[in-house]
Amino acid sequence: MSDRDRILRVRVTATDPTVLHTLLREKRPDVGGRPHRGADRSISIEAYVSPAEAEDLEREGVTVQVIEDATATGRARQAEVGRGNRYAVGEQIPRGLGLKAHD
Repeated sequence: MSDRDRILRVRVTATDPTVLHTLLREKRPDVGGRPHRGADRSISIEAYVSPAEAEDLEREGVTVQVIEDATATGRARQAEVGRGNRYAVGEQIPRGLGLKAHD
């Protein structure tokens, strides 16, 4: 898998809200959630970007911290999902989370 196909979850932090706002308006990354204020009055927001876009977000007054490789996490979660139809056999009891409803 090339870096172009990978998506990272990053935290973009700026010392000044105006700098962060300008950066987000200019680069338009896929943000997740709302900005958060740090104890040091910095402001940060999480975003989903490619590795190249993560590097492109960094500038004076802005830091980018990689939280996780979202592509790898997504693939790991997909591997947890079963492959068959657990309801294929009419009298088979389903397995997994949940409660059996009685009519």
